[in-house]
Amino acid sequence: MAFSFTQVDVFTDTALRGNPLAVVHGADGLDDARMQDFARWTNLSETTFLLAPTDAAADYRVRIFTPGGELPFAGHPTLGSCHAWLQAGGVPKTPGRVVQQCGVGLVEIRRDGERTAFAAPALRREPVDAALLEPVLAALGVRREQLREAQWLDNGPRWLGLLLDQAETVLAIEPDHAALKSLAKVGVIAPHAAGRACQFEVRAFAAPIGIPEDPVTGSLSASLAQWLIGAGLAPQQYVAAQGTRLGRAGRVHIAQRDGQVWVGGHSVSCIRGELSL
Repeated sequence: MAFSFTQVDVFTDTALRGNPLAVVHGADGLDDARMQDFARWTNLSETTFLLAPTDAAADYRVRIFTPGGELPFAGHPTLGSCHAWLQAGGVPKTPGRVVQQCGVGLVEIRRDGERTAFAAPALRREPVDAALLEPVLAALGVRREQLREAQWLDNGPRWLGLLLDQAETVLAIEPDHAALKSLAKVGVIAPHAAGRACQFEVRAFAAPIGIPEDPVTGSLSASLAQWLIGAGLAPQQYVAAQGTRLGRAGRVHIAQRDGQVWVGGHSVSCIRGELSL
């Protein structure tokens, strides 16, 4: 079967500096196994499949696969899939507002100037057991005194969120991915010094699902923002950098409006063509 195909770079306005996403259009004819096989073959952090919605309120439905399995929600696939759907001629039911159907339900996406932004799904939080925290810090090479706060964060994907003392600590991490694989997916964040263009630096280590380090991670940024803004540890609007150690320049724009956290960024298409499966 032949399908329209787009490869999108997300959370960047410059091609090759963000997080790539493979998007397969009109994928209703593919079964689960074929979707997983293709996601494993692309070897990107995520591959998405656009489908006809089953909820009348949605503009389209998306399924999101990593090389290791399916996710109910993820951030950069949400913005990248929306970008590809609009570019392919998709027309939302409500102008300026796209509604995506995925594993966590309906996700609203809005235009924010030249960027798009999604409404962060509901967040579930849990405290972190010290018995897990110590080996995670050891696997990251982070000293206990460099850790400010820790929290389990779950908005579809589940992350162990760590707030560290400063951006330089985040950038210096040399993780033991083999050790992390049996522990947790870990997202680390820390503030930059005042006056910088980006207020925070983020890194995402996802060895348990076959991704040693994800270049730019919208779901993690969403849950970190909900946690830190809610706890008074971050302002209601900020920009986070991610991918620096990987030679990327991801920029995630966070804004809380009327209690809702929005996660935004640019997207650019790098490849458009036909896929045969």
